[in-house]
Amino acid sequence: MRPPEQFTTPRLLGRKPRASDASAVFAAYASDPEVTRYLAWKAYRELGPLAEFLQARADDWEKEGSQFAYLLCLRETDTPIGSIAVHLNGSNALFAYVLGRAHWGQGLMTEALRHLVDWSLAQPEIFRAWAFCDAANPASARVMEKAGMTREGILRRWFPCSGFGPEPRDCIVCAKVK
Repeated sequence: MRPPEQFTTPRLLGRKPRASDASAVFAAYASDPEVTRYLAWKAYRELGPLAEFLQARADDWEKEGSQFAYLLCLRETDTPIGSIAVHLNGSNALFAYVLGRAHWGQGLMTEALRHLVDWSLAQPEIFRAWAFCDAANPASARVMEKAGMTREGILRRWFPCSGFGPEPRDCIVCAKVK
């Protein structure tokens, strides 16, 4: 099973990444320590490693795999403002996302996440769509809830965030099931 290579929502286009997107991704969100604070990776300081990362995510689409990343662009542009990824694992779809600070608070990530959650649960093999975020990041938890997921609880000492050092932190987990 593979997700569609691109999708549209009323305001967004989700498409496969390209190494040539590195400058735009760097400017929009990947170089911002505030944006990456609650993520596994630290803000990028150089374009080269980011271009390599984006190429690796583009290459994922060509392999028999289970991890698929999209760059999110406003529909009238081809300029990335964020990213969302889905990891398909048996009967589960796990989502991860990031959005440039200039686009926070507009419901854009909720729109993208809702679309992909609905797509995943429409697949006969998928019974659970889920995501998690740092417990100190209630805005991200709200994105999940607005996308139709239900808060299930706290995963204690679950995941390290780049902005807080190597120790795993408490995370909020949300899911939608069928």
